[in-house]
Amino acid sequence: MNDMNRRSFLQRSTLITAGAALGLHGTAMAASNRDIRKSLKIGMIQERKTVLEKMRLIKEVGFDGLEFNGPFEFEGKTYFDMKEVLKAQDQTGIKVPGLVAGAFGRLFSHADPKEREKGVEGYKQALRDARKLGGTTVLLYPGRVDKDNSYADVYKRVHEGIRKVIPTCEETGVKIAIENVWNQFLLSPLEAADFIDSFESPFVGWYFDVGNVVTYGWPEHWIRTLGHRILKLDIKEFSRKKRDQEGLWQGFKVDLMEGDCDWPTVMKALDEIGYIKGWGSAEVPGGGRERLQFISERMDRIFAL
Repeated sequence: MNDMNRRSFLQRSTLITAGAALGLHGTAMAASNRDIRKSLKIGMIQERKTVLEKMRLIKEVGFDGLEFNGPFEFEGKTYFDMKEVLKAQDQTGIKVPGLVAGAFGRLFSHADPKEREKGVEGYKQALRDARKLGGTTVLLYPGRVDKDNSYADVYKRVHEGIRKVIPTCEETGVKIAIENVWNQFLLSPLEAADFIDSFESPFVGWYFDVGNVVTYGWPEHWIRTLGHRILKLDIKEFSRKKRDQEGLWQGFKVDLMEGDCDWPTVMKALDEIGYIKGWGSAEVPGGGRERLQFISERMDRIFAL
């Protein structure tokens, strides 16, 4: 075990021990002080046309924030109007906790160096946009391992790409939030923690997707191992029964609290690591007012467990 891995192991052991030491009393205290604010993804709002109208709607049904895809402009294309979003924020009080730059993050592992550089530049612009909006993170999908791109190659390319964007994080104050997605990479919480620690930077952390873990693990295990590295949460459900009977992706087609996420245990684990204040973003099938109201109410129930 090298020095860096030994440090990571000791850090994890300390966090796990400290979490256990809280006991039931500490967990109950954390739960009573819990303040996880609710957000959702822009694509979930399938009603209203303008950003202002969408923000007004989600505020009415109980959400506090809205995440956009980023960057807003890149290579001559405009995806969202910065001035419009800033004005809508001012008029509604809805926050933009961060941006999602998934398409650019995937390019970090591309075999073509030019495509990798495009990913880096797009992600840098997303960091700058997030700062203007008051966001604190930009979500990163960390590449993809497949038949033509080995695990070792993807690891090296993604690591190099993140190294290139850290200076922009330092300039903007916005952090990289790596998400656990089905990309055949960073498959265990131990490896994910070591990957983050290898940068030795406070600007690299984790965007933990609760539902994405369920098909091959248990969310609470990831939470306790990642600990302080968790910057934000994606709130999603998954059913192993639907997966087994109808196919892998069908597992997501179940409403919050009606699948196999053990939400009381998930919330207890979050309390143990001190994630009692922050953001939880819904990433489930959206719709109009009635559907969004339902999602908001289910999230309230989860966060109160």
